[in-house]
Amino acid sequence: MTDPSSSQPRSGAQAVERALAVLRCVEATDSGAGITDLAQRAGLTVSTTHRLARTLADAGLLVQDPGTERYQLGPALVVLGRKAERRLGYRQALPLLEELAAATGESINLGIRAGNEVRVVLDVESRQPLRFNQESGSRVPMHVSAMGKCLLAAGADIDAQITGLGDLVRATHRTITDRDQLRAELELVRDRGWALNDEERNPGVRAIAAPVRLPGGGVAGAIAIQGPTVRITDDRLPELADLLAKTTGRVAVLLAAPPETT
Repeated sequence: MTDPSSSQPRSGAQAVERALAVLRCVEATDSGAGITDLAQRAGLTVSTTHRLARTLADAGLLVQDPGTERYQLGPALVVLGRKAERRLGYRQALPLLEELAAATGESINLGIRAGNEVRVVLDVESRQPLRFNQESGSRVPMHVSAMGKCLLAAGADIDAQITGLGDLVRATHRTITDRDQLRAELELVRDRGWALNDEERNPGVRAIAAPVRLPGGGVAGAIAIQGPTVRITDDRLPELADLLAKTTGRVAVLLAAPPETT
């Protein structure tokens, strides 16, 4: 394999982009990845990938298993993540999500926008035997996510938001793949203040979400309640929407507060 840009002058931005590509490839696998696999996934040469992986490992962002020689995410990311969690207000918000999980009996997520996906930054798992949970760090396409619909609807220009998504890939028979239908859905989300994912990503799973609107304007993310369709029924939606509105309001204050200095 040859780097598409190997014959072009390197820039600092290109180096960062390549390093991030390697990190994302490692993030995407639970069992770690070897250099050849990483090179194929990132679209880089083996020599470039090896150099980047060693640099990232020296910084603690990756770690290499001496037995398998596969790379995993490193301990420095744990430290950075905990600092970010505290300074961005996520740590303080977690108890409020736990309260919401206890009140509803369902799994709870706080997600933020990451390109054309929603990245889950906090999760609280339901204690019900039959449940649906989405772990922190996971990513979901915007158009098949209740949180994603909230974040799309918060944009100034809905048409531009939809165009930027590219192809609306179908996940289930209920996935919205028609742009006009998605536009109508997002306008409804704007009007009523919450979004519904009605088995659009996973059969048998429903989610209701509301945006976290910052006091000074803007949206910091969205919070979702998710569970099986047998429990998240139409008659429960008004109650769940009300609980979401109260929780998102309290979380917004925390996310807008100055970061902790201790």
